[in-house]
Formats: sequence, structure tokens, C-alpha cells
Amino acid sequence: MSDVVFSIQLSMMVAFVSTVFVAILGTALGYILARFEFPGRNFVDALLALPLILPPTVVGFYLLGFFGKQGFVGQQIYAITGWSPVFTWQACIISAIVISLPLMVKTSKAAFESLDTKLEEVSLTLGKTRAQTIFQVTLPLAARGLIAGIALSFARALGEFGATLMIAGNIPGKTQTLPLLIFQATQTGETQLVLSLVLVLSIFSLLVAMLSNEWKARW
Repeated sequence: MSDVVFSIQLSMMVAFVSTVFVAILGTALGYILARFEFPGRNFVDALLALPLILPPTVVGFYLLGFFGKQGFVGQQIYAITGWSPVFTWQACIISAIVISLPLMVKTSKAAFESLDTKLEEVSLTLGKTRAQTIFQVTLPLAARGLIAGIALSFARALGEFGATLMIAGNIPGKTQTLPLLIFQATQTGETQLVLSLVLVLSIFSLLVAMLSNEWKARW
């Protein structure tokens, strides 16, 4: 039971923390891709979409090579701190961010592209700065799409499995999220536990979807 409680708590924490990062970064990237033309724009757009196309285990392999002790980033982190994020709860957050970020980028980009740019131009002609226009005009108008992106990213982070297994491992009491616990219980034949956990995860995901629809309707 202690492992179940830990896995639920870890999954919720990972989903919430990763969604905060994804909401900020994904909204910014979506705005840039929707509003600016620059060399390599299509490449950046395609690169950000890769985690949606590649199998999660392949994404996890890339992350393992990137953040491992011999990886480009992991080597620098280990040299400075003597610590590696691989096989830690921080690795769960990293994998959740990478896997769910494309959903937020695609959704926010579509939301910004659907807006009438004349409204932003009017704001600028009335003396508002670009930053003021973004926060007072653009973001409120795109809010329904952004809310949908945040909800999708949260649900995706909550259910992340493959990449997390690769970079964080399946360590009970340390990196074992709810999907990893379901995987382990399935392999050990604990059918009743699996059914209970699947039901909990399904109900919570359904609630997230319903709340998202409610927030969009109220907005």
C-alpha cells in the first residue's frame, strides 16, 4: 500500500510540475512559431513534434544519452555538482516535459494562428507595447486553446510510461510512477491491484478532460 500511495503522489507531483514548465515554454514557442518567420522555422516545428511521432522508448533513449553522465548536458551537470539526474524523480519530470511539450506547442500555435492579428495591431497603434499587447490582448483571446493544451499536457504527463522507464527506471519508492506500478503489477499477476489502479487513473484523466471543457466554456 505504501508503494501505491508513493506512486500516486509522485505521478501527481510530476504531472503538476511538468505542466507548469510546459505551459510557459509551450505557449512561448507556439507564439513564436505562429507569429514570426525565421530561417529553420519548419525544422524547429518538426523537431518539436518528434516526441509525438517517435516511440516513447526512443525518446527515452535520447534523453538517457543526453542527460547521462557521459551525455552533453549530463556530463556538465555531473562535473559541477557530482550528481546525475538519471534514475531520479527529477528524470520523471524531464521525460514528462519532453513528451507533453509538443501537445502544448501545437495547441497554442493553432490558437494564436486562429486570432485576428488586426486586434493586436490596433492595440499597438493605441500605444500599448508588444509585451502589454501579448498579455492584455493575445493571451486572453487565445485562452480557450491554451487551456485545452494545458489539460492535454497534464493528462499526457500523468500517463507517461516509455520515456520515464528509460531515463528514470522503475524503482519502487523512488521513481515508480503510477503507470510504472501498473506495468509491474501486471507482470507479477496482481490483477486486482492493476484493475484498481487503472480505474483510478482513468477516472482522474476523465475528470481532467471534463474540467478542461468546463473552464473553456466559462472563459
